Amino acid sequence: MIPLFASITHSAFSYSIGNFQLTGFGLAVLLAFVIAQIIAQHELWRRGYDPTPIGDLIFAAVIGGLVGAKVYYAILMGSFSALMSRAGFVFWGGLMGGIVAVLAMAAVKRLNLWRICDVGGIAVAAAYSLGRTGCWAVGDDYGRPWDSALAVKFPNGAPPSTVQNMIGLFHVHFPAGMQPLDVVSVYPTQLFEVTLGFVMFVILWRLRDHKHAEGWLFGVYCAMAGVERFIIEFFRAKDDRFFGPFTTAQMVAVIFVLVGIAIMAARWQVTARARGIYAAAGEA
Repeated sequence: MIPLFASITHSAFSYSIGNFQLTGFGLAVLLAFVIAQIIAQHELWRRGYDPTPIGDLIFAAVIGGLVGAKVYYAILMGSFSALMSRAGFVFWGGLMGGIVAVLAMAAVKRLNLWRICDVGGIAVAAAYSLGRTGCWAVGDDYGRPWDSALAVKFPNGAPPSTVQNMIGLFHVHFPAGMQPLDVVSVYPTQLFEVTLGFVMFVILWRLRDHKHAEGWLFGVYCAMAGVERFIIEFFRAKDDRFFGPFTTAQMVAVIFVLVGIAIMAARWQVTARARGIYAAAGEA
């Protein structure tokens, strides 16, 4: 039997100011980019480099992230009409789109790509942790049904965690007798991701003085981000389990882990062609 017990009932953070709607998701995404810029600028400055270009890179990340998230969502849905939907800001798509856009902007500005990646990993981990609070605020991206005092009901979620939504959108099976509009208690996976994102940030922050070549820390980020998402997907309410119990996001997560390990191996030692993270005397 799927229980309905939960000690926590979620209320969405959303307010209307005239024709303008302020949501926790929009606010969290805005603050995520702000904290990413602050951290990246600080790290470049601390390492002896000019932090000024970070503003342009963050702008590129915003555009690339939004486009990448929507394209990824449209591919998952199998319909380009999904590009026009207000839903579908998928993390993996946003991350990949943001990375491509940032690297393209860095190339145009003739910046050292490995240097930008090295500080970028720390910034993205912090932004991810903060950004996921937005998913919690609007009741999006929650998990499968769960019987626990820590489970959460989302009666006003996006969408509400009702029996009919769990069946129709996420293909969850329920015992006979449950009413379509019953609100089900679920895993608050958004808070799991906020916590794990913060743990990733702390680890990367502690490793920011590493003795390896520029770019090694980005490899660490990719590997940890892949592991984190692979684990979370087992708890998420999802409708794209195309590989047995595994989701599309988990397949992407495995790729990120492998890419991260490859980057760490390639940037393990400082050489004439793979420099360390600190600027030489007189360099900016």
